[in-house]
Amino acid sequence: MQKLAIQGGSRLNGEVRISGAKNAALPILCASLLTSDTLQLDNVPDLNDVATMRGLLQEMGVSIAVSDALMELCAANIGKLEAPYEMVKTMRAAILVLGPLVARFGEARVSLPGGCAIGSRPVDLHIKGLQAMGAEIHIEHGYIHAKAKRLKGARIFFDLVSVTGTENLMMAAALADGVTVLENAAREPEVVDLANCLIAMGAKIEGAGSDTINIIGVEKLHGARHRIMPDRIESGTFLVAAAAAGGDITLTGARADILENVLEKLQEAGAAIQVAENTISLKMNRRPTAVNVRTAPYPAFPTDMQAQFMAMNCLAEGNAMVVETIFENRFMHVQELRRLGAQIDVEGNTAVIRGCAELQGATIMATDLRASACLVIAGLAAQGETIVDRIYHLDRGYEHIEAKLSGLGANIGRIK
Repeated sequence: MQKLAIQGGSRLNGEVRISGAKNAALPILCASLLTSDTLQLDNVPDLNDVATMRGLLQEMGVSIAVSDALMELCAANIGKLEAPYEMVKTMRAAILVLGPLVARFGEARVSLPGGCAIGSRPVDLHIKGLQAMGAEIHIEHGYIHAKAKRLKGARIFFDLVSVTGTENLMMAAALADGVTVLENAAREPEVVDLANCLIAMGAKIEGAGSDTINIIGVEKLHGARHRIMPDRIESGTFLVAAAAAGGDITLTGARADILENVLEKLQEAGAAIQVAENTISLKMNRRPTAVNVRTAPYPAFPTDMQAQFMAMNCLAEGNAMVVETIFENRFMHVQELRRLGAQIDVEGNTAVIRGCAELQGATIMATDLRASACLVIAGLAAQGETIVDRIYHLDRGYEHIEAKLSGLGANIGRIK
């Protein structure tokens, strides 16, 4: 099993290119199932989750050609309408094949998904939405079985804001008969990116990015070319790393407009930030000031940045409170941060962090994707050597993170 060895204490300086967004790429890869034409995607990140999704689609019969960050997908010859457990157990996003398969082929058999153990993320919102559109669904032996001659437009209200639920039903509605209205829909930029790709394929969608999305179903979709948006969580992670360890970095290929809440918190912590077209620069020449964080659905502070800010707060001046409202089990990194000397108390969904002057390197273990990034940040800012174990989580969502950090001057390397 691979690990990361980090010699802490080095400032981060220089430029780093931001990759395409994992959470935009995965649903857009699934959108290829909606047409027999070729879908061309630019800026596809080289990640384990993307490779897993690519393998799943190929097992169904999608032909895929990859050249660097360009991917061409053609679902003209689908021979299998199933996503087996073996293919989806490591990645919850595999549920996103359900809507497209039922919409285009009238049938799907999809394993109940796995993924990070950060809390309950039920698929009942996906199922209820498809049932409202006329699909017959039953769950048997750990699989969702869905059938429909043709889905019908419907008005669907989400009891809870669900990003993948919104994406799945938006794709399904694109080929449904009639008008579908999604209410209390997710507003995340990745939902908008999927909508933009579907529109380029001939879908009729209005309101993506708001809490009400209207979709007029069409008979068929066609091929298109689409560029995956930059990863806002990767952007935020590098900015927080420089704020915690100190430094002067510039992100290229980044978007500030989808990161406003994070940038405001970093400025509150004492970072100087400059924004230009496709670039974000951060300079930090002092110990950060503690900042309070409360996660909530977009456009509020993202749950996927909570752990990274906790790492920064461990080294900050003052005390900070972090409240996690999205996932009930997303403080698993706290125990590992304590091994580095962090002072954190947890009660329910609230963590109180008392900033300390320095952290000490130690051997620590990653528990999920964003916790991995949090521990890398802490290791960069700690004194001495930090070994981060179980970094396969990192490879699911960060493209060549150690190479990018090395390019910024970090002393970091992968070891067996």
